[in-house]
Amino acid sequence: MRWHGLGIALLAGILGVAAPVSAQTGQSPVYVELATDMGDIVLELYPSKAPETVDNFLDYVADYYYDGLIFHRVVDGFVIQTGGYRFDLTPAREPGEPVVNESGNGLKNRTGTVAMARHPDPDSARAQFYINLADNTNLDPAGGKPGYTVFGRVVDGMSVVEAIGRLPVRRTDRFEHLPTETVRILSARKVSPP
Repeated sequence: MRWHGLGIALLAGILGVAAPVSAQTGQSPVYVELATDMGDIVLELYPSKAPETVDNFLDYVADYYYDGLIFHRVVDGFVIQTGGYRFDLTPAREPGEPVVNESGNGLKNRTGTVAMARHPDPDSARAQFYINLADNTNLDPAGGKPGYTVFGRVVDGMSVVEAIGRLPVRRTDRFEHLPTETVRILSARKVSPP
């Protein structure tokens, strides 16, 4: 199922976004499709809300960086995370520079939104990202403290996201929530608006 017109507006209201970014600023959202072992996920990205983050993400997509990487962190009711490790659990080299934190852009870590993972340094995000499985307000900026930058949302394939989120996990080496079933991103490609 693809979202069109009213569907996108309704989803925007549910996720706490007043309207599609294009309606607010005239700058159109950008779409990326993640083909995974469990199905396709379409992301709608907001360059007007998080320009540095979206540019950074699209650079990785254009370089085919995400192809073959796995969802290495799955926490049911919290997030699914990818962008850092290969099938054999070796780390992928993140060639880009860290991106500035843009968490104060008004977008919140709500169910179905996409945000950048990072280290304690707010400006340390590179390639890893996660999809929220719940309203994770603890990841939003608060009291002058930066949060985790939301830069888009899932507009198709949320059932795939939820299925990944329900996978059983195990703890091994540095991975605390590694799925027992490996799920890869087969490809990440910029696509036309749905």
